[in-house]
Amino acid sequence: MIFRRHPIRKLAAIYAGGVCGALLRVSLGEAFPHGAETWPWPTFAANLIGAFLIGYFFASFSDHTPDQLHHPFFATGICGSLTTFSTMQLELFNMVDAREFLLAATYTATTLAFGYVAVRLGIAAERSGLEVGP
Repeated sequence: MIFRRHPIRKLAAIYAGGVCGALLRVSLGEAFPHGAETWPWPTFAANLIGAFLIGYFFASFSDHTPDQLHHPFFATGICGSLTTFSTMQLELFNMVDAREFLLAATYTATTLAFGYVAVRLGIAAERSGLEVGP
């Protein structure tokens, strides 16, 4: 059963973090709407911010015990719902449907490349002693 492997408090931390991350992502999307012919800045920004934070939290929480709730809340919850592969896929579908092939290809390649760099920068930031969050 899933509850034996994941105690209810860990699931609650993931849920609470997920709500926070999803609200941030939705707020970005509503504040900066875009069409299929333009760069989807809200999703791009959310994915890069989330990738940076995942890298940071990965490095920061690597020495914490498994029973602590830092990682489930921040990395799995907030970053997991802030970053959004499904929205990116829908945006790519809309770009291709609008025959914006170059934009779709550029968006995909840029998101993957910059996302990787953001994770690496997050890890480097934590290792250099930069304080992010609590």
